[in-house]
Amino acid sequence: MARTKKSKAVPVVAVLTLLIIAAAVVCFLIEPLVIEPQREAIRKANEAAKAEVENRNKEAEAKYASAIAELESQASIPTNPSWPDHKNEGVDILDLTGIPLENQSAVTMSRAELMTAGMLLINEWHSRPEDFDETGVVSVGKFYTGDQKIQVKDNNVTLFPNAIAALREALDGAKADGLEHYLVEEGYRTYDQQNTYFQNRVTKLSNRYTGDALIAAAKKEVNYPGTSEYNSGLAFELRLYEKNNPDISTPKYSTTDQGKWMNENCWKYGIVFRFPQNGWPLQTSTDKSFKTGVSKHLNLYRFVGKGNAAVMHYKDFTMEEYIEYLEEHPHIALFEDGVLKYEVYCQYVGDDDTFLVQTTRSRSHVSSLDNMGYVITVFEQ
Repeated sequence: MARTKKSKAVPVVAVLTLLIIAAAVVCFLIEPLVIEPQREAIRKANEAAKAEVENRNKEAEAKYASAIAELESQASIPTNPSWPDHKNEGVDILDLTGIPLENQSAVTMSRAELMTAGMLLINEWHSRPEDFDETGVVSVGKFYTGDQKIQVKDNNVTLFPNAIAALREALDGAKADGLEHYLVEEGYRTYDQQNTYFQNRVTKLSNRYTGDALIAAAKKEVNYPGTSEYNSGLAFELRLYEKNNPDISTPKYSTTDQGKWMNENCWKYGIVFRFPQNGWPLQTSTDKSFKTGVSKHLNLYRFVGKGNAAVMHYKDFTMEEYIEYLEEHPHIALFEDGVLKYEVYCQYVGDDDTFLVQTTRSRSHVSSLDNMGYVITVFEQ
């Protein structure tokens, strides 16, 4: 019988099967043995690169912060080499007369927007300008609400908002030192209101004086209409009050801790005591009635702005003396412990309705008419 021939296909199939099985095993093992280590290596490389980028960013941020700090520290040092040296301790007011503003620019401004900015001089010799606009005055008692509400005699007491804001800041400072119960007794008076006060005084004195003597006598008690600080909308009178508490309301304001605090610290908030006299309101006060024209004891304060108030405080100036000083020294700078705090620039503009006010591009500023034909601009550091 003939022998059956074995098929060669069987071994081939077996070999292919083994190869497939081997490939499957390899594929099964390649994930943990090859691919996973590669993934881990890539992940670690990415983390290292990310950490390096973060470190470079931190270094860049640190350099940036250092550069900003350096610029800020340099901002307190005049970059103009023509500025004279200043003291590094205490207060130093430099006379920069003849030295121009740095980075000069000019802004067109109007009389109306500068007339109530703080430095408008109103006294016996300088009447309030005829184009004065009183429409911006608002009720002091209604300006703030809640804990910030300012105590007033009544809601008819009005001032310009910048004066109210400065007073609120001063009251917050007093409160931080445990002193409260301030009340605004009086604020803005219209021309007609001032005229009523004056005419009432004339009537009371008419049995003793006549003619020019009568007017002069009345002026000693009440300012002529248009020449009173009450006509500025920036001046206010303070006293103390707490309902049903005579211990607060009865003592003389200037003798109380609240009065003393305000008289010593109001300048820090852009407010000055308007009519100082010898030993009043503070023992260190000197008589300035020959400059202000007011010899009555009035607890009257006037908003002038922080830079102006600081110079007036350190120089012991009234508004009259300060304005005279700026006419002679139209460019000054105030340093505290070597740091530039304020730069003040005074320029003559006359009586035009609009004019170019000299400013500097590098700092914020507040400009104000002084009622003498000048604009006083304060740059705050």
